[in-house]
Amino acid sequence: MTNSSQECCPEFHPEKWDQKSHDWYGKPFIKDSLPTFFHIPFPPMIGQKMTKLWKMVEGAQKAEPDKTDTLLLFRDPSPFKSEMYVSVTGPVPEAENVNLSGSFISKVFAGAYNDIPKFIKEMDGYLAGQDKKAKDYYVHYAYCPKCAKKFGNNYMILFAQV
Repeated sequence: MTNSSQECCPEFHPEKWDQKSHDWYGKPFIKDSLPTFFHIPFPPMIGQKMTKLWKMVEGAQKAEPDKTDTLLLFRDPSPFKSEMYVSVTGPVPEAENVNLSGSFISKVFAGAYNDIPKFIKEMDGYLAGQDKKAKDYYVHYAYCPKCAKKFGNNYMILFAQV
């Protein structure tokens, strides 16, 4: 957002996402990718990609979800590439429209961005307690760095596809 008085990231409510099961059947997203260096993205690129994707969503009729329900998921298929998925409510012209399907379990964590490997190990233990194993992981960061400071927490949701 360009105006500092406008809301950037909506306030996050962990109880909505912590230790929840989700069955997605063709849940719509738009997708883009960005280069990383051993899973570390270049910060300016994240903002540029997010701005580009969100402008596409805003320009599409009936595709913009409620901001409190919007998911921006990251998945790293390799140490040198990250995929970004923005949830939408319908097709977005000129975007790569994809659908995610499957069973997911979400768990909320708070900490530094580089704590993700530690959180994945914790999530693996949580899943093992339910006799489940993750096939893949997606991460939603609840706040941008500026809003994490504003709200006093750096929440993230791990979505384990089981």
